[in-house]
Amino acid sequence: MAEKIISPGVFTNEIDQSFLPAAIADIGACIIGPTVKGPAGIPTVVTSYSDFQAKFGDVFKSGSNSYQFLTSHAAEEYLRNSDTLTVVRIMDGDYSPATASVGSATSTGLTFASGAYSFTANPDGAHDGSDADEFKIGSGTSEVSFVFVSSSAGLVDSSTQKFVEFGQGHSNAAHATASAVANLVTAINAATIAGQLNVTASRKGVTTNINGVLSLTGSAAGTAGNLTVSTGSGTGTTSTTATYVKAVKNDLTSATGFDMTGGTNSSTSGTSFVLKTIADGTIMNNINSAATTNSVLPSGSVHNVRYEVSNVNNSKGTFTLSLRAGNDNHKRKQILETYTGLSLDPNSPNYIAKAIGDMRQTVRTDGTTKYLQMSGSFPTKSRLITVESITNTIDYIDENGTIRLNSLSASLPSAGSGSLNGGFGGGADGYSGFDALGNQNGSNTNAVNFYDSIDGTDTQGFDPDDLTTADGGAAYSEALDLLSNQDEFDVNLILAPGLIHNVHSSVTNKLIDVCEDRGDCFTIIDPVVYGKNPADSVTEAEKVDSNFAAMYYPWVKVADSQVAGTQRWVPPSVVLGGIYAFNDRVAHPWFAPAGLNRGGITTAIMAERKLTQGNRDTMYDSNVNPIATFPGQGVTVFGQKTLQKKSSALDRINVRRLLIKVKKFIASSSRFLVFEQNTNATRQRFLNIVNPFLDTVQSQSGLSAFRVVMDGSNNTPDTIDRNQLIGQLFLQPTRTAEFIVLDFTVQPTGASFPE
Repeated sequence: MAEKIISPGVFTNEIDQSFLPAAIADIGACIIGPTVKGPAGIPTVVTSYSDFQAKFGDVFKSGSNSYQFLTSHAAEEYLRNSDTLTVVRIMDGDYSPATASVGSATSTGLTFASGAYSFTANPDGAHDGSDADEFKIGSGTSEVSFVFVSSSAGLVDSSTQKFVEFGQGHSNAAHATASAVANLVTAINAATIAGQLNVTASRKGVTTNINGVLSLTGSAAGTAGNLTVSTGSGTGTTSTTATYVKAVKNDLTSATGFDMTGGTNSSTSGTSFVLKTIADGTIMNNINSAATTNSVLPSGSVHNVRYEVSNVNNSKGTFTLSLRAGNDNHKRKQILETYTGLSLDPNSPNYIAKAIGDMRQTVRTDGTTKYLQMSGSFPTKSRLITVESITNTIDYIDENGTIRLNSLSASLPSAGSGSLNGGFGGGADGYSGFDALGNQNGSNTNAVNFYDSIDGTDTQGFDPDDLTTADGGAAYSEALDLLSNQDEFDVNLILAPGLIHNVHSSVTNKLIDVCEDRGDCFTIIDPVVYGKNPADSVTEAEKVDSNFAAMYYPWVKVADSQVAGTQRWVPPSVVLGGIYAFNDRVAHPWFAPAGLNRGGITTAIMAERKLTQGNRDTMYDSNVNPIATFPGQGVTVFGQKTLQKKSSALDRINVRRLLIKVKKFIASSSRFLVFEQNTNATRQRFLNIVNPFLDTVQSQSGLSAFRVVMDGSNNTPDTIDRNQLIGQLFLQPTRTAEFIVLDFTVQPTGASFPE
């Protein structure tokens, strides 16, 4: 409300706009591992477990049993207490998505005794330079172009020009049967769907040679539907009203004609556009032309999709595209996505590429650097597919609201699901020892090991013991290379359930290196496979020295929420992500994700073994965090050490995660100061946002004390001349009470208590 001014004077208002924009929040954890479906190798954000299931699947069959990948279990645990998770699906080798070519309006091809030839009317007129009623028949070097002429003049055999023959043999030496002429005429007229040529035919006979001649009738040649096809056995020589067909291409120097005596008129379908699944792998394949009753696809499943085109409107150039569940049927359709009023006109607001999206990401390599390259022009709006190879109908409707060219209608998709019942095909799984459902495949002789069967030769169908080979190791390595870019992927925790340090150390060591190099995320490493003892976990922990990673022992048993009545042994990293998320939800990252208040694993039925006090002491002394079992309390995380060997504040998880949070906030805030003037005002803007934030952390028990220095003491003239802005933050993290010591002193009656 405006201030009411009574008397003359100068009035001033102070508006403080020196605060920096709000810092960008981190997006939580990232899980790397195999999934049932989904885009391979592309970090993808999900916002709930149902979103994860839709994009990456859950239960699958391997042999006669049902399983989930550990990736799915870990995602479910984490998303119980968080609403954002990045997932990177692991596939290796030459994997690919599935595609479906959506057929356009029917066009005609000619099948001669010697093979298949195409028919094209109204090409570009290049052969004669002017005649619009030119057409051609043939394929490759056997292609011949023809043009209508008004008389028989020039219909002679020569070494350069030959008129069309319908029969076996060569020029002027074959008989044109009525059926052969009819075959050609039927084919040509069938191609007039788009408003091409309409013709009638008769046979012109002479004493020694009978040659097929096409005659054009009607007042509007080239307009679809206004001419009638008729065949006759005309005899004699030239008719003054006949229109003859003359060969005008000069490459038929051989004496070979088109054999149409046994020819057939075949209908084929052009391609209107191609749909490509976002998910990779053979699980997306369901092409099966031999669909059963009610159009059920024998290879269709809940994991793949099929398409259907409806409401094709030639006058407007629009149609509807529906994506259906792969396991539905014609009577009970399960529509997953529907796009109405689609157009093939790039100038239309509902152009199919705009409505569905054609952008796709591909992992590329520049030297040793991995990065994502985007292709396409329009963001992907569908959860299931992208579109490509579109037969565009530019400016389908003119300014008067009518079809600009009748021929454009031929590019529209045919109604229905095509000859393949809307199925997709061509998806590949890559690694020959593994398929999309975790089944043994190809030449792989190893068993597919899940849960407590994971060992040094197989983990869920992969054998990632090397960073370069295409059996899982190269795929994990590529995923970690991508995630090393902290500017693009904002995560604070990376999990790789299924990788075990004592058998997959080359990959787990790289995972730790990525977290250290980024400096803003943490990882949980599973030390040993199922069945090992506490001493084995200690051995693995002693091999690592890092405050960006932690190890836990032992494995725990959880109920499989997707397979009724089934319990699974899972490594600690599967459930620890959920503990970290719960800790952050009810407290803050600088609180310890351990103890009876925040470390209870409520989904755990039991631990692999109950640890004694001696077990826990030995493990904790070597930086392995025990998962303990207490009567009446259940399975509980009872440690919070990092793998740092040297004793300091950073050998505790809560301190490392405190620094990650503080560094992320301040780094994201400081971006807004880059290229600003290096003045006291700019420095004050920084302090105005950082000090209140650290005050909040301190009030929430994250810091005992702090101090931020960004002034003339550390921004000297020499520093300013080097275009640098220097800040120093001094932090005293709040320590946790991990050891509570209570002295009980028994005193005699009448003794006084000490002050």
